[in-house]
Amino acid sequence: MKELFELYFTFFRIGGLTFGGGLTMLPMLKYELVEQKGWVQEDELLDYYAIGQCTPGIIAVNVSTFIGYKRKGIPGAIFSTLGMVSPSLIIVSVLAVFMEQFLSSTVMAHAMAGIKAVVCALMLNTVVTLAKKSVTNLLCAVVAVVAFAAAAFTPIPTVLLVIMAGILGIILQKTGVWAE
Repeated sequence: MKELFELYFTFFRIGGLTFGGGLTMLPMLKYELVEQKGWVQEDELLDYYAIGQCTPGIIAVNVSTFIGYKRKGIPGAIFSTLGMVSPSLIIVSVLAVFMEQFLSSTVMAHAMAGIKAVVCALMLNTVVTLAKKSVTNLLCAVVAVVAFAAAAFTPIPTVLLVIMAGILGIILQKTGVWAE
């Protein structure tokens, strides 16, 4: 039971201290789950993130569910998921009451501008860190650049890009082009 509550409060903290969705949570997920808790390896976290992006729902919630399930089965998945969504439910419920005043506050507008800038910097740091670990050869670099271009400049859904990259990886590995 202790580990279930640890799962809940870890994901509660992640869900309550990060803004902007799954990608912006990735630095904190990495810090908390890989570096602090040692619950997953960085490669596993990236796998969970990729699968979470391909499955319906919010990426960060999906990742928390996967990790909770890995740690303690179905109860772990439930506690982790509840931990991740609880802060949002609380914050949105409180904000709904004060929405009119919140939106018209210049102090909050400036605070949000600062938060957005920091979130962008954290996302860029995560992308660079992940690229160093994931883009290990020229073929990986080509796949990354093509996927980025497709995501940024075409209407192709990201889930389709992830699935196509997975299929490409399987094909290249089976043909011997992408050796381990």
